[in-house]
Amino acid sequence: MNTDTPLHLAVALDGAGWHPAAWREASARPADLLDPAYWVELVTTAEAGRLDFVTLEDSLALQSSRNNTHDSRTDLVRGRLDAVMVAARVAPLTGHIGLIPSVTVTHTEPFHTSKAIATLDYVSLGRAGVRVQVSGRPQEAAHFGRRQWEGGGAEEMAAELFSEAADYVEVIRRLWDSWEDDAEIRDVASGRFVDREKLHYIEFRGRWFNVKGPSITPRPPQGQPVVTALAHSSLPYLFGAEQADIVLVTPTDPAGAAAIIREVRGYQHQAGRPDSEVVIMADLVVFLGATQEEAEDRKASLDAMFGHPYRSDAAIFTGTAPALAELMSEWNAAGVQGFRLRPAGLPLDLEFIVSELVPELQRRSLFRTAYRSGTLRDRMGWPRPSNRYTVGAPAKQETA
Repeated sequence: MNTDTPLHLAVALDGAGWHPAAWREASARPADLLDPAYWVELVTTAEAGRLDFVTLEDSLALQSSRNNTHDSRTDLVRGRLDAVMVAARVAPLTGHIGLIPSVTVTHTEPFHTSKAIATLDYVSLGRAGVRVQVSGRPQEAAHFGRRQWEGGGAEEMAAELFSEAADYVEVIRRLWDSWEDDAEIRDVASGRFVDREKLHYIEFRGRWFNVKGPSITPRPPQGQPVVTALAHSSLPYLFGAEQADIVLVTPTDPAGAAAIIREVRGYQHQAGRPDSEVVIMADLVVFLGATQEEAEDRKASLDAMFGHPYRSDAAIFTGTAPALAELMSEWNAAGVQGFRLRPAGLPLDLEFIVSELVPELQRRSLFRTAYRSGTLRDRMGWPRPSNRYTVGAPAKQETA
């Protein structure tokens, strides 16, 4: 049985699905969106398909059909559970699939995030990650009252957001390393639980954060949980290339995918990171059906309920599982290493992915037929990293 895979495959889970009207489909379960059992079912379904990981969407403001402000619509899903907490609930009830909640780093503190994701890594036995996202939305800033964007344009704000996010990721990575792997002695006879010499102050001082450390949570099972970032343009490409383990991109065709990959790899090489350290995956919104007509009818029906055609930052695929597998094969040939599929409707599109798409990819020898043992890092093809603070470890840059 082949346990290797030339393609990485994930799904992005969000409410009743990525189409705003998905909650009104006959197969949807709007009454269950705040029920932990609903999320457990979705993730265990994804795990039955041997997917690499799921991401769980989150934000610091209510969902809106507008990019940068509230809307007044009452016919769309509003309200969600905390993604990290959902992942922690799902973790003990799954055994293989990676769990990557989304965290908005703009208004939160890296110390809290490092502790939460390290804990998730323990609860999941080494399957945790975090998708870091920034926010310049005024409705999110208003919840905290500590920051308002004044003056400057969109480019200046974006530069500041990603500068802060880069420091944020550096802080959480240092905090994950602030305990050496054998810092806990637990020697009853000597009365020593911890070797204090193996806990390290990180002493991070930068424009955005001053963090002393160490963490209060020992080093996670993976050493470094998986950091993921979604990128649409050059500035986030640079951020992902320098800071992330997985960069999610949004091409529209193979030529566009190849161009994006060249740009990300260029930034990555400038940062001194080899290709093997970063996996580049493409996002696709998917409306699936048993036939092309069925898939198109589904989308048309949802669009009619929404009031206008659905648009997305990612490419939208409408069709059958074999046709999607063909598209994925073409994009893979252009250098895309995997896909994060956004199911338009849940659970229906997820069930299509697992029951129809995965077998089709397996028939094409593009996807695994069984999970390999180990952590999420193992599955993504990375070794467990050495600790930057351990004597004899490779030197890490410590400048803020």
